[in-house]
Amino acid sequence: MRGAAREREFREYAEARQAQLRRSAYLLCGDWYEAQDLTQTTLMKMYTAWGRLNRDGNVDAYARVVLTRTYIDQHRKGRWREEPVDELPQRQSDESCSPDLRLTLQAALLRLPPRYRAVLVLRFWEDWSVEQTAEALRISTGTVKSQSARGLNRLRELVGEQMWELSER
Repeated sequence: MRGAAREREFREYAEARQAQLRRSAYLLCGDWYEAQDLTQTTLMKMYTAWGRLNRDGNVDAYARVVLTRTYIDQHRKGRWREEPVDELPQRQSDESCSPDLRLTLQAALLRLPPRYRAVLVLRFWEDWSVEQTAEALRISTGTVKSQSARGLNRLRELVGEQMWELSER
């Protein structure tokens, strides 16, 4: 692929997917600025591999893998610190979920360890299979299952605690 065509194709992809990647990044890190940094880092890594990705086909899956691995690697290195924020990701409204419940779920999700959060976001936000999640995070399917179960149990506990605190106010 020629340089100008490659540039244009990548730019079109990045413009079309940037908001979606940023929402997923926000669910992982809980900070819009960090989410923007994660998104930009993901897009930079994708740009360097764009010719190969084009031939492979599943560019969106690759983007989510890069995003999740970048998040985990940077938290493993202690580069960022977690600070929960009060913003919600911009997503199509879900009539079945009240704003209070969404805020409670989001706050609880941000209190989970990064690895549990990554597993839950990929499995239930991105709707990935156990196998896809395991491959993306470079862990076994058994680990995905156990971290999903533990993460969901902890999420239930945290949501219960927060709902109790809200009812006492």
